[in-house]
Amino acid sequence: MSILVCEDNKVVAITISAILTREGYNSDLAPDGNKAMDLLNKNDYSHILVDIHLPYHSGLELVKYVRSELNKKTPIIIVSTFSDPLILVQAKELGADDYIIKPIDPVHLINKIKSFEKNI
Repeated sequence: MSILVCEDNKVVAITISAILTREGYNSDLAPDGNKAMDLLNKNDYSHILVDIHLPYHSGLELVKYVRSELNKKTPIIIVSTFSDPLILVQAKELGADDYIIKPIDPVHLINKIKSFEKNI
């Protein structure tokens, strides 16, 4: 399975990618919203991990794009340092499936991903 990781912090992106690789997943990294949209148009992913704050297009814009423009039901997990309940509600309303607060617990991340695999 291939997972798109939309994260502008290089250290966090590499860390997430290493966690995924260790668990047997492939990942593509998108450091900004434009690159994420480009990859989403070219590839199908089993899951999408999205930071809220990205250059060019926010994580919320990407959720909306996947759900409205691409009409895909790919599981989307927001990964953010912000635990604002309003952002969480907005993300859910736009179609995000789950929300993880940074710093990322590798076991928690993998468990979230695996919980969606049952529906794929």
